[in-house]
Amino acid sequence: MNPRLKTSCLRVAIGEKMLCRNLDLEILPGQCWGILGPNGVGKTTLLHTLAGLFPPVAGTLLLNGKAMTELPRRQVARQIGMLFQQQSDPFPSTVMEAALTGRHPWLGRWQWESEEDMELVRDKLALVGLESMAARQVSTLSGGERQRLAIATLLAQQAEILLLDEPINHLDVNYQIGVLELLTGTLRQGQAAVIMVLHDINLAIRYCDHLLLLFPGGESVCGSTEKILDPEVLGQLYQHPMMILDSPNGPVYLPA
Repeated sequence: MNPRLKTSCLRVAIGEKMLCRNLDLEILPGQCWGILGPNGVGKTTLLHTLAGLFPPVAGTLLLNGKAMTELPRRQVARQIGMLFQQQSDPFPSTVMEAALTGRHPWLGRWQWESEEDMELVRDKLALVGLESMAARQVSTLSGGERQRLAIATLLAQQAEILLLDEPINHLDVNYQIGVLELLTGTLRQGQAAVIMVLHDINLAIRYCDHLLLLFPGGESVCGSTEKILDPEVLGQLYQHPMMILDSPNGPVYLPA
C-alpha cells in the first residue's frame, strides 16, 4: 500500500531552534496519527510543514508519491485538508456559507456551488450537530459550535489527508468523543489518513493507532501506539513522572 504522505530526513526549524530533526514518516491510508509533545516544542509548525504551508530546512515531503513542492496549490488542497488551531472569520457569513468554503478546491475560478455541493455540506453539518444552525451567523456561535463548524468545513473538502491542530479544543466531552469517533471511524472507512495534534494523552491512546512524540531539541519517536508508549517515555516527553492504571477501556496514564 502506497503512503498518502511520506517524509524523508525532514528537518524543521524556526531560526536557530531545531524543532524536528531527520524525521522519517509514512502515513498510510486508513491510519490515524496523534502528535504529542510539550508546549512550544513545534507540533503546530510541523503540522503546517506537512500541509506545505511552512518550508522545511531540509528533507523531502511526498504527497501520494509526488513532491509537494512540484504540485499546484489547488491539487494539494484537493488532497490535504487543514484544521487550524485558531479560527478566523474576517467577513460576515452564515454557517452554511462558511461550510461551503470547504468545496472551493473543487470549483473553477468562476464556478458556483452546485446543489450536490449544498447537499454534501448539509450532510457534514448534520454529522457535527449543526444542521439546524445553517442559517445562523457565524459570529453568534459559541467557541464549541465554531469548532464543530470548522470540522464540518474540513469534512466537506473531502481530502485524502486530514491535518488537525487540536480538533477537540472548546468542545464538551460528548462532542470531543463524537468528533474523534467521526474522524477515526467514518474517515478510515473511506481510506483517508488522519494526523492530529492532541494534548489529552489518554484520548490519543484510545483513538490513534500511531503516535509521533516530539521532544525538545528536535528529537522524535514514532510508531504504532502500543509499541512506543509507556510511562517512562511519557515522563521523558513531559518532564514529569507518569503512572499507568488499568481500566475497562484500556490503560490510563496519569501524572505520578
